[in-house]
Amino acid sequence: MRQQLDFRAIDQFSQTVIDSIDFTKRSEDIFYDTVDLEEFQNKDAETIFNCLKSEIRLIPFGDYLKRYIYLKAGMTGDYRAVDVREYQHIVIDSFAENSTPKSFAETTAKISALSKNWLTQAAVNRSIVFLLGFGLNMNAEDVSKFLTKALRERDFNFKDPMEIIYWHCFRNGYKFQKMLMLKKQYEELEPALGTPIYGDRTLGVRDTVKGIKDDETLLQYLAGFKNKNHTSDLSMTAGQWFLELYQKCKSLIADFYNADELERQELNLSEKGSRKIWTSADINEGDVEKILCCGTPVNNSGNLEKLSASKLSKYFSNKRFSRQHIAAILSKSVAVDRFDLMTLNFFLFSQDEKYAEDSKNRYIAFVDSTNAILNECMMGELYVANPYECFLLMCTLSNCPLATYADVWEMSFDEN
Repeated sequence: MRQQLDFRAIDQFSQTVIDSIDFTKRSEDIFYDTVDLEEFQNKDAETIFNCLKSEIRLIPFGDYLKRYIYLKAGMTGDYRAVDVREYQHIVIDSFAENSTPKSFAETTAKISALSKNWLTQAAVNRSIVFLLGFGLNMNAEDVSKFLTKALRERDFNFKDPMEIIYWHCFRNGYKFQKMLMLKKQYEELEPALGTPIYGDRTLGVRDTVKGIKDDETLLQYLAGFKNKNHTSDLSMTAGQWFLELYQKCKSLIADFYNADELERQELNLSEKGSRKIWTSADINEGDVEKILCCGTPVNNSGNLEKLSASKLSKYFSNKRFSRQHIAAILSKSVAVDRFDLMTLNFFLFSQDEKYAEDSKNRYIAFVDSTNAILNECMMGELYVANPYECFLLMCTLSNCPLATYADVWEMSFDEN
């Protein structure tokens, strides 16, 4: 008899003691085993590089989905040994039981083929997570964990009316058809003039939405998103944090340059004229790239070497602070993501003199500060099972975090 999902049997993402299924515990074990090695402080970059190359793996989305189904269905044994067809059958049955279509849009693909893709793919887009949320009868917390941990993206976007509707449905146990009804009602709403929701910080919008208990009040609130005098700024809070951290980084880099100017003047006492005084306004995207990407080789054109040449490209993809990436964020042509914020904050903590001889407290303070920022942006806290985040945390515990960070990047491009 085919196993059925029992959502009362095991609470969301059960704290099972099965090591193979607890991604966080496994990653934490690797993390602590690495930073506790005797050679870590003397050969920190080499130790971190070898760990990233040999010990840590990027967990594919399909594994998260299998684990979720495995726990909810009360299966036993190794979740990886379960035939994918068994998982497929459970997904198909659950979608039928919850009256959920196989796709948000029209498609000729069969649910059997789609479910196999979801169970075997390394990554999917956000819409698939929301669809699975309805099809597998997830609650809001389950979906939230898929967004932040399996996709490594932001949590529910409370500046997006549809994601607010999704969240409201998951919290209240509404089925797919009820979601479609709310969506239709929202689309038919008249704008609530003078309601500047897009100008509110994300946490404020989230707290307001979480205080709404019924559908009618929700729709009244959502009318504010249809104000024609406002355009959607889906990452205003993240954008504000980026600018704040970026400005602080520019100020630090200006201090670096001023120290270099002073040293050159002192070494050449015969040199006449006043030295240049750098301010943050003098620092551009190229200067920030030069500092944060100093471990990445450049080609003959002066551009950073292609990331595909790095042995850690699968972990570092879209994580480096090139001047092009910074310019795209500043021009708002690309959105700020969680990795942008944590990398800038890492740089600031790497240069904080009060932690120069205290890497443990630097680590604690960095984690607390970064999690506070990520939580305010609804992006999920630092997650050690993500290789890049594990990398930053390891670097933070080294004696010279920025130098270690740069050395690991450099090692990843070494041809030997």
